[in-house]
Amino acid sequence: MMIKAVLHEAKEGGYWAEVPALSGCVTEGDNLEKLKSNLKEAITGWLEVYTEEIGKKISAPDELLELVV
Repeated sequence: MMIKAVLHEAKEGGYWAEVPALSGCVTEGDNLEKLKSNLKEAITGWLEVYTEEIGKKISAPDELLELVV
């Protein structure tokens, strides 16, 4: 899966990033390496929570299909 993130320099130092496709998915880091690590964690967490919430809203005969692209 490819997801685009927008990286920003923080005024107080370090960096922060947002993922426009995932509403509310943001993170920060003291350097770019830490930011990228935190970003992967934030995206994974966001997707896990979203999948759980969607799963709760689905009832038979509807079905949740997970795809890897």
